[in-house]
Amino acid sequence: QVRLVESGGGSVQAGGSLRLSCAASGDTSGSKCMGWFRQGPGKEREGVATIYTRDGKTWYADSVKGRFTISRDNAKNTVYLQMNSLKPEDTAMYYCAAHSNYCGFIPGSHYWGQGTQVTVSS
Repeated sequence: QVRLVESGGGSVQAGGSLRLSCAASGDTSGSKCMGWFRQGPGKEREGVATIYTRDGKTWYADSVKGRFTISRDNAKNTVYLQMNSLKPEDTAMYYCAAHSNYCGFIPGSHYWGQGTQVTVSS
């Protein structure tokens, strides 16, 4: 079992920045891949960024490349999402996710956090 606790959401104007944090606890073998998904109003949950915690390899959705950066601190079992140049279309509930061996963007048998709201106003 893996428990994920997110923090750092909030409201910001377009062009602003936010940093999300996700602290993992429990069986770390179940969280070799960690990342962030988001779900906007009336939309399906989509992958934003993932990281393989063992070597730091990262993947990004095209919509956030160059603006978002995912990173990890293995000593703290924490993953971060630095979001810069935020746009109104980034408004969504952001969920931290962990998987034992899948770093892709299709929601599946992941462990999930409770979500943190990000709202970007124009």
